[in-house]
Amino acid sequence: MSTKRAPMAPPDLPGFTYVDVLGSGGFADVYLYEQQLPKRRVAVKVLLTDRMSSGSVEEFTAEANVMAMLSTHPAIVTIYQAGVARDGRPYLVMEYCPKPNLQVRYRREPFSIAESLRVGVQVAAAVETAHRAGVLHRDIKPANILVTEYNRPALTDFGIASTTSAAAESAGLSIPWSPPESFADVPRSDPRSDVYALGATVYTLLAGHSPFEIAGQRNSAAELIHRIETVPLPSLGRADVPASLQRALERAMAKPSADRYESALAFARALQTVQIELSHSVTAIDILDDHVPEDVEQDEDDGLTRVRGVVSISPETNPAAGLTRPSAKTAPSGAGGAFAPTAPTAGWGTTGTVPAGGGPGVDTSASDPAEFETVLRGTPQVAPAASPMNAPAEMTDAADQTILRAPAFAPEPAGPPAEQAAPAPPRRLRLWIGLGAAALIIVAIIVGVSLPGMLGGTPQKTPVAGETSKPQDPISAIVPAPEAITGAPVDGGVRFTWTNPDPQEGDRYLYGVVALADTEPDLTPVTEAEVTVPATAGGQTCIDLVLVRQNGSSSDTVRGCTP
Repeated sequence: MSTKRAPMAPPDLPGFTYVDVLGSGGFADVYLYEQQLPKRRVAVKVLLTDRMSSGSVEEFTAEANVMAMLSTHPAIVTIYQAGVARDGRPYLVMEYCPKPNLQVRYRREPFSIAESLRVGVQVAAAVETAHRAGVLHRDIKPANILVTEYNRPALTDFGIASTTSAAAESAGLSIPWSPPESFADVPRSDPRSDVYALGATVYTLLAGHSPFEIAGQRNSAAELIHRIETVPLPSLGRADVPASLQRALERAMAKPSADRYESALAFARALQTVQIELSHSVTAIDILDDHVPEDVEQDEDDGLTRVRGVVSISPETNPAAGLTRPSAKTAPSGAGGAFAPTAPTAGWGTTGTVPAGGGPGVDTSASDPAEFETVLRGTPQVAPAASPMNAPAEMTDAADQTILRAPAFAPEPAGPPAEQAAPAPPRRLRLWIGLGAAALIIVAIIVGVSLPGMLGGTPQKTPVAGETSKPQDPISAIVPAPEAITGAPVDGGVRFTWTNPDPQEGDRYLYGVVALADTEPDLTPVTEAEVTVPATAGGQTCIDLVLVRQNGSSSDTVRGCTP
């Protein structure tokens, strides 16, 4: 790890007012500035003068352009601008992520399965996007995953190490998450090296420590490297971790790179498979690909991967925007257009020293370019069949309950003109038909069967004298929402209890802790009418709750909070 040192004096940047130091590391310092126009707080990463090699300014400019291109991805830190300060130090102006980075968070307590999978899919999407742009990250780790104000993960530190004379040293800064090939006599890296680091990062979030760190034993650089090269990946040791997730991590972190997932996209899809197995909300894979033709056919992945194509707009186009979606002629018939909601995740991280007082983590190490991932938006389709992107995976049984109702009077297809011009039946024939229909109705009344019942409908209940019918909501009448949701502090968090107004065999519940008031959390299944969740720091703790029947039908979502 980098040696602790005092940060250098912040540079004087025109248009920016210095506020505070966010962190310092082996290759850069990060400061908090206030931009004057537009008015906002930004993080400014400044390279150290003693780490710059000859020609580094030109290299830095090229890398800054690559970072800016990748930063449009929702899981990559946004780059606003780059430049060289008056004292000669290159700097980057970036999105300020005030929340603790993932390294700070996992050291407090391990992540839940649901959040670990969600973050893993989102960051893998960012890495796949970088790879498709020809960029390797080479330093993926929890400290390099920041958390935005909207609780989304944001990968940072793309390509800075290539602007310094210590590019080879940067691999040593992240030994716990580096693949075995990083420690060979001739170190090498490729997309599968980043896949290893992705797997090691997800493992760390779940375990609360790096993969080959052993409590109570020496965990020096030499011991860690020896274990990474020779020791099988230890079991996570969590009862709630399914075997499929352990196998996915073992494959991502296989010693020979050829045995790993061939891409970050493949690893993301393996994590999605675990989400489906656990009945979690499936996180979409966002990928940016500017080489997707308009008539491209998507993979058969049920819409779980979204590839955004780049739309070119010509000033001569009329209308100006041109075609922004495939037309009915060019849209692939199987393309899904649904977009899965993504639940909150995490952001800002650091390698190096964080100032006293507990500021947000900031990654200040320099690392090589990173990978990226892409998403293709197809034309929205009507009523896709049982796609996990259109309903929670735990609700897919409901597709079997769907009934397609035909119209009460279906018009018959028009025949040829000769048939349409046929003369009407004779009047006597019409009379006999009418008498026959009347007789049929009389017989139906005598035997107590209504005409709709004879035609295949549901028999209607005969009204009872004095009984009044009340209007009912047909949806809420089928599956009522949980009631009397109550939260009370207990050791380890907040215990929520509720009641089922109409208990039935096979009933279960889906709950999720609300991180932000205007967001929908990921939902986790439980069978009992109670659950204990971590308390929300500095405010109310709230959960969203859904009642699910054995046949897959569900109630409306209701929210309960502590007093």
